[in-house]
Amino acid sequence: MSIFLDENSKVIVQGMTGSEGMKHSQRMLDSGTAVVGGVNPRKAGQSVSFEGGHEVPVFGSVAEAMEATGANVSVVFVPPAFAKSAAIEAIDAEIPLLVVITEGIPVRDSAEFFTYARSKGTTRVIGPNCPGLISPGKSNAGITPANITGPGKLGLVSKSGTLTYQMMYELADIGFTTAIGIGGDPVIGTTHIDALEAFENDPDTVGVVMIGEIGGDAEERAAAYIKDNMSKPVVGYVAGFTAPEGKTMGHAGAIVSGSAGTAQAKKEALEAAGVKVGKTPTETAELMREIVKGLA
Repeated sequence: MSIFLDENSKVIVQGMTGSEGMKHSQRMLDSGTAVVGGVNPRKAGQSVSFEGGHEVPVFGSVAEAMEATGANVSVVFVPPAFAKSAAIEAIDAEIPLLVVITEGIPVRDSAEFFTYARSKGTTRVIGPNCPGLISPGKSNAGITPANITGPGKLGLVSKSGTLTYQMMYELADIGFTTAIGIGGDPVIGTTHIDALEAFENDPDTVGVVMIGEIGGDAEERAAAYIKDNMSKPVVGYVAGFTAPEGKTMGHAGAIVSGSAGTAQAKKEALEAAGVKVGKTPTETAELMREIVKGLA
C-alpha cells in the first residue's frame, strides 16, 4: 500500500498552464500519474497537449474539474500572491488532497488556508514550499523526480526537498511505499507526526526514515509521538549539525533559539525515543539498511 496517494489518484494542477506547471505536469505524466485536468479561469475550455500523446483539459475552477474528471488530488503551482485563494478554492470544493508546491507564500496566508482546511475537515494539505509526495510506480503529485527509486517497503517523511531526493537515492535498493516532503515553512498542513501515523497504519511499510532540520520543535514532538505510538523502526537524520547557533538557515522555519531547535537537541530527543540518528544521509541510510536486514 501507500499513504495519501496511490494508483487510483486523479490529479488536477492549479496553475498548469504556467511554465512551472507545464514542466512538472509533463514530468508527472511521464511517471504514470493520472493528470486529468488543469485549472485556469482565463483558459477554461481549452486543452494542453503534452508529450506522449496526453491531451489535458483546462477547467475554470477546481469544483468544475472535480465534477468533470473525478479528481481527488490538486497540485498547486500558483504564484505566492495568489496561492491562498487557490488553496481556499480547492478546500471549498472539498478536494481530499491538496499539495501546495509554491515557495514564498506569506506565513499569514498559509496559516489562514490551513486553519480553514482544518475547520472544514475534508481536505488534507501538504506543504506549502514542498516537493509533494510520490508513491513510486503508482503516482507522483509534485516535483519529486520519479526515476530516483522504485516501489518498496520503506516510508520517508522529510522537511527538505533535496534531502528527500538524496534519501530516496541512498535507499533505492530497498525502495519506498511513499516518500513525502512536508516542507520547511513555520506553518505546514501535514506534519512529521501525521505521516508517521499513516506509515504505522500501512501494512506494507516496514520502517520509516524521518528527516528534520534545525529550528522549531517539530522533531522533538515527533520523537515523543514515536516513543508512545510507533511499533515500526524509525531512523532519523537532522540537517544542520554544523550550523552556527542563532543563525537562520534556508527555510523560514529553521531558526535556532537557545538550545531548543538545535541539531544536537533534536538528535538527543530522537535517540531517547529509540530512534537511531545518522550524522549524514549516507550513514542514516546504512542504519535503515541494517534494520531491514534484521527484519528479513
